Amino acid sequence: AVPTGGLALLLGVLLWAPWRALHGAPLTELSGDQDFQLFLQRNLEFTRKIRGDVAELRRVVCDTFQLCKEEELLLVRQDLDVAQAPLEQCHRRTFQAETCFSQIRAGLRIYHGSLATIQDLLPGHAGLVETLQLDMANLSSNIQQQMEDLGLATVTYPTENQDPLPTFSSGFYHQVGGFFILADFQRFLETAYRALRHLASL
Repeated sequence: AVPTGGLALLLGVLLWAPWRALHGAPLTELSGDQDFQLFLQRNLEFTRKIRGDVAELRRVVCDTFQLCKEEELLLVRQDLDVAQAPLEQCHRRTFQAETCFSQIRAGLRIYHGSLATIQDLLPGHAGLVETLQLDMANLSSNIQQQMEDLGLATVTYPTENQDPLPTFSSGFYHQVGGFFILADFQRFLETAYRALRHLASL
């Protein structure tokens, strides 16, 4: 089940961290397992909800700052320190379930921290950002719990080793940085969603 409330946030923060992927786990044999299918269906819905909240924040950035088209901002991006989370193990061509799940959790950790930039940028939407962060923590916890249930080892790192937030030299760069954090996160979620759906269809 998806945990709720403050305890879930605490759990999510305590359990952040990419875990060591163990190769050779018989995930394809679990494709018919009822608990595994239930996990996949619940978290497909969860990922879809998170994706919808990110899309809503992108609309706010577009309406508030008139930053709407990525191609118009690519030159500015070169001057920004905005981290992108890799998900190459989740693409169908190179798909590996264990390392894909590991990359999803690592990416959620990166974007969870980066959303503080959005909270500074859109103080009127702090509630939506906090809800999004709670949902991300829950999704990460769900994935970790499922992998532990499958017998895959997890590695937990101290929470104080969070990546530093990006810094921006001007208000405009802050706005564009926020735009790209959300655009990158939306793409990340779309890939994660496709990966979960691929597992559900095996």
